[in-house]
Amino acid sequence: MAKISKNRKAVLAKYNPEKEYSLEDASKLVKEITFAKFDSSVDVDIRLGVDPKKSDQMVRGVVALPHGIGKDVRVLVLCTPDKVQEAKDAGAEHVGLDDFLQKIEGGWTDIDVIICTPTVMAKVGKLGKILGPRGLMPNPKSGTVTLEVGKAVKEVKAGKIDFKIDKQGIIHCSVGKASFSADKIRDNVAEMINVIAKLKPASAKGTYFQSITLSTTMSPGITVDTNSVAGVKQ
Repeated sequence: MAKISKNRKAVLAKYNPEKEYSLEDASKLVKEITFAKFDSSVDVDIRLGVDPKKSDQMVRGVVALPHGIGKDVRVLVLCTPDKVQEAKDAGAEHVGLDDFLQKIEGGWTDIDVIICTPTVMAKVGKLGKILGPRGLMPNPKSGTVTLEVGKAVKEVKAGKIDFKIDKQGIIHCSVGKASFSADKIRDNVAEMINVIAKLKPASAKGTYFQSITLSTTMSPGITVDTNSVAGVKQ
């Protein structure tokens, strides 16, 4: 019989995997059952009652988390020379065009977000096979294809993230760090859920929020009672 570790015993003493917790309690508990020696990411997994294979049930959007995600977001802005200074002044780590396109083509993707202007999207689109699978392809719907590059950079740095349902009907996002206060975790998750609630497809039938699970990088998932989140509509 496998021996239960000290940390595992501590988790089991505080956490019931069969129970649904309010968002308030889950936000506190996720901190208490995290024993990683690094500042773990706090993640939320939201299973929706939609069919992602149907184009009219694809759930995708952007959300500005009130307290950010707790990490420095590395931004690359691909633009024409007239927008370079604007992007740099806003705090973008990398700004340019052809040199960076060549680097990406060679396998470089050491960035978190790419923002570009509409005028260069034709060039960027050719790298779709590299950027798409990594979630780095700029998209007008997420605000990463825009003429207002400075504004876009500042929003991303402040905690604006985009999300998209996967093939299994689940939205997975990081919503902070274990070092966040429970209130900050709660606020970020609540904002995420409420934005998704407003995006419910008209053609979706039955229960929209199938399940909501909160966890950190190395902790078990905590099931959140959807009824405990204000604004959630089934």
